[in-house]
Amino acid sequence: MSDTFIIETSARHVHVTQSDLETLFGKGAKLTHKKDISQPGQFACEERVEIKGPKRTITGVSILGPVRPATQVELSATDARSIGLNAPIRESGDLSGSCGCVIKGPCGEVEIKEGVIVTKRHIHLTPQDAAELGVSDNETVYVKVDSNGRKAVLGDVVCRVSPNFARAMHIDTDEANAVAATPDLEGIIFRM
Repeated sequence: MSDTFIIETSARHVHVTQSDLETLFGKGAKLTHKKDISQPGQFACEERVEIKGPKRTITGVSILGPVRPATQVELSATDARSIGLNAPIRESGDLSGSCGCVIKGPCGEVEIKEGVIVTKRHIHLTPQDAAELGVSDNETVYVKVDSNGRKAVLGDVVCRVSPNFARAMHIDTDEANAVAATPDLEGIIFRM
């Protein structure tokens, strides 16, 4: 097996609880599968929402399914600043003490007190992938990116290991633009 992995751009999106989904889209609402994404069992949904901050609103933000135990909003740092939020860089699910926002759907609004983050860049790996790459769960590594005209070494990349994952690195849109990411971009762990 190769020691490289695909680098995917994770655009702004929302994860919602069933209760918040029903507030946003109506009683009994279910997420409508639009397309699978790279991580098994996860999918982009037809449903879109608005994210309202103190300065402005971002419209047409995708929801990713399935529903989650906590509602969270994942933005790039540029997105967060543009709507007036100081969102911390965190791993998905690490929401304590993060900022909040208002999420608006066609049937209602949800105000979350915390849950808006800039997702820390990370690599999803199976245990077999992690063993092949010589890394462990929650280990922080550097990744070398050989993009055309924007080669880079990205630090602070968290390795997330689970048998439920598929091998892929996720970066946000700010990071993707910084390295001129293309759909076939690959990375390799770089030892300093």
